[in-house]
Amino acid sequence: MTQHAAAHGLPHGPVTFGIKTPPMHVAYADILRVWQEADTVPQIADAWLWDHFLPLVGPKSGATYESWTLLAALAARTTRLRLGILVTGNRARHPAVLGKTATTVDVISGGRLVMGIGVGGTLQRPGAGGVPGPNPAAEEYAAYGLDLVPPGEGVERLAETLTILQRMWTEDVFDFEGRHYTLKGTRNEPKPVQRPGPPLLVGGWGDRVLRLVAEHADVWNIPGPPHNPVSYVAERSARLDAHCAELGRDPGEIVRSAQLTVSYADPAATRAVVAELVAAGITHVVLGLPRPYPTGVAAWIAEQVIDPVRAELGIRVG
Repeated sequence: MTQHAAAHGLPHGPVTFGIKTPPMHVAYADILRVWQEADTVPQIADAWLWDHFLPLVGPKSGATYESWTLLAALAARTTRLRLGILVTGNRARHPAVLGKTATTVDVISGGRLVMGIGVGGTLQRPGAGGVPGPNPAAEEYAAYGLDLVPPGEGVERLAETLTILQRMWTEDVFDFEGRHYTLKGTRNEPKPVQRPGPPLLVGGWGDRVLRLVAEHADVWNIPGPPHNPVSYVAERSARLDAHCAELGRDPGEIVRSAQLTVSYADPAATRAVVAELVAAGITHVVLGLPRPYPTGVAAWIAEQVIDPVRAELGIRVG
């Protein structure tokens, strides 16, 4: 376990659980209700949003909230939960602007931010990433004036962003000259509450992204079923181990995190997938909540999913 991860109580060994509330086709009041309820449920360690400007499913005219603005509001209305975006799309914001935004949220939250980030939208074939149909980023990026780039360029840009974020959080002033981003005289005050900065969660599963995880991240996240089978999650985790070995890093320093969608109608099925993920070495499970969010859903998650899994597998829950 890294000194950074240990200092911030990140999940390692004992299995911890979070919830995810995709902010589409729901009201802000409903998201706030779920987060404030989860803030009182100790079995839930963290809460997450995703980062999209249009709904991924359903009518494109439906409500969708900008993730970092919403996260700041939720940070101000909660007190215990660790929180973040699963994951921030790197292509949507300039790295230095993102670093300033993340710093502000860490200050607002009193040091509870986990900096979740991934490559963001790139040129992909239909069905890529386990999502059926056309590349969902194409329509979204066109609507917001963002360019899709080849995957290789997306990974290069993410690598530069990770370096910029870490320097913004630790250095008084610096210049940066990369292939894709240039900064002159960058300052970031105040610094985050967490030192040397919020822990970094990198989401993704391609070999080049896993290399960045091995180089920079405290936490790695991958979508589990139905997007990726548990066998693939395990294979990608082993590939991450190999990258760590090549770099001389202890693979045990990186928390393994996966997300899946909860079934309200069949919690036993959800528990079965969680058990498979834990058996595959996952120690942090993010439970995605389908909309609409039932009243008392955070307590329901604890009673119907987290507590039974803990009892069945004999695992500690942080």
